[in-house]
Amino acid sequence: QVQFVESGGGLVQPGGSLRLSCVASGFTFSLYAMTWYRQVPGKEREFVAGISSGGDSTNYADSAKGRFTISRDNAKNTMYLQMNSLEPEDTAVYFCNRRTSYFYWGQGTQVTVSS
Repeated sequence: QVQFVESGGGLVQPGGSLRLSCVASGFTFSLYAMTWYRQVPGKEREFVAGISSGGDSTNYADSAKGRFTISRDNAKNTMYLQMNSLEPEDTAVYFCNRRTSYFYWGQGTQVTVSS
């Protein structure tokens, strides 16, 4: 019943920008802190950014600080990740999920940074 639909990924050149979206359903979105993750084949899923339930507090992985911005719109059950100054190392499948009770996963959205 808990579902996440990630979108907004694609192919972008180094230095470019993308805005990812995550539409959540099946639970009371506004009550849950949320997180963006990313995963490269053969590697563990990696934390990227987190946001509190009300959107007033955020935190980022060192690799994302200064380049990525996490936000949410509780009225739309949607979370966003604005990614600027993208680097090839950002290439991965990006997933969203609750910070806790993360038993269900969407398909993710592919981000490829290449010239």
